Amino acid sequence: MKCPSFLSRAACALLLPASTLALSLGGCATGSGSGTGTGSAETPSDEETSAMKKVGGRAHGQIAWSSSRNGNHDIFVMDTDGGHVRALTKGDNVDWFPRYSPDGQRILFTRSKKGWVFERDANTDGKWDIYSIARKGGDERKEVDNASWGTWINNDEIVFARGTAVLRKKIGSDEETLLVDSTKVPDLDGALLQQPEISHDGHWLALTLRGSKRETGIWDIKEHAWHRTGDGCQINWEPNGKSIYWVHPTGSGGSRILHAKVEDGKTDAEGGDLDKLTLIDLPGRRSHEYFPQLSRDGQWLVWAATQRGHDHDIADYEIYLWKVGTPDTEAVRLTYHSGNDRWPDIYLGGPAQASDDSEEKDEGDEETAAKSGDEESAPAKATSKAAEPEEEAEEKPAAAASSKDEEAPAQPASKAAKSKKGKHKKAKHKKKHGADQ
Repeated sequence: MKCPSFLSRAACALLLPASTLALSLGGCATGSGSGTGTGSAETPSDEETSAMKKVGGRAHGQIAWSSSRNGNHDIFVMDTDGGHVRALTKGDNVDWFPRYSPDGQRILFTRSKKGWVFERDANTDGKWDIYSIARKGGDERKEVDNASWGTWINNDEIVFARGTAVLRKKIGSDEETLLVDSTKVPDLDGALLQQPEISHDGHWLALTLRGSKRETGIWDIKEHAWHRTGDGCQINWEPNGKSIYWVHPTGSGGSRILHAKVEDGKTDAEGGDLDKLTLIDLPGRRSHEYFPQLSRDGQWLVWAATQRGHDHDIADYEIYLWKVGTPDTEAVRLTYHSGNDRWPDIYLGGPAQASDDSEEKDEGDEETAAKSGDEESAPAKATSKAAEPEEEAEEKPAAAASSKDEEAPAQPASKAAKSKKGKHKKAKHKKKHGADQ
């Protein structure tokens, strides 16, 4: 489909089917967008709010994510039942890729140095810094200059990307340790290194490659060897440390989330039966899944999905929550806003109340809150057994994950759903000013 001259790229993104746009961007691509448009809130049905309350209430935690609903992206948080929605950061910069520290006390995130910056420029020199903020709001700190894709190794140390290099450093220290530079590794061919995720033993580094190479794989830090895992992006370790999960450019909506066991840095994912490797692939139109993140106990998965469009920073992605091992149609949608919602993370251990410094609110965000509402880890077991409906779910089966979206062709019997309910608390935030678009 050719975009008419009178429409913006953002408008075209909303018109194109997810699978079509994904193909036009090379599948699993880092999308581009403009900083325009904050969208509008949508009211979930009684059935959908019930699903949020029932499923999200069991998780009993908090979700952080990046949203454009106030203009350029801010870091937002909400309870796992969709309630108590509020912005932790405010300003004209783009804040994204939030990650909870292991103890849940702080959230690491990437911030643009000035105004709007495309996610496709995530590895561009001089565009980004890494910050952290208290989980309850306030105490914002700059952790790394000129870097992106920051994730935690432990409560005191982080790993991050800077162009073609991945480094690690202790919080509060100026000393950085180089883990890999793709310009010095023939197998990596100078590729941009994205979303570095280090294994628990510190031996392996899961990476997404973009630029000169487009693939996922695992870098052996000690042996300096690259093990390709295949196509896709957003590769990460499961909490058991023995498996990985990632986004693959196949599935009912042009993408799905796969997982596979790892042995000595290698998997048998390529050339295998992808259906057997599927962790989740939602039925319905809203099945273009991206940004997956497992809870630290491996029991819960959060991600975002859109039913049309692909651009990571402008398409109407919505946040979902799923109890791993249950039928995937029991996944619940937690956000109801036509702005861009991306890169969620989840922390279990109870909702966090706002600090005194972050209680300032206004009417614009009241509407947002009211409408949104070790042996083997759980993911490794998810595809090896059929999940039975839980006894406490008394409602009749319904497509909780897609009741607002158009129906898709019938899915396998294992994808039968139950709708649940959610509660919403009003939260208010200051509206941010528009920035360089």
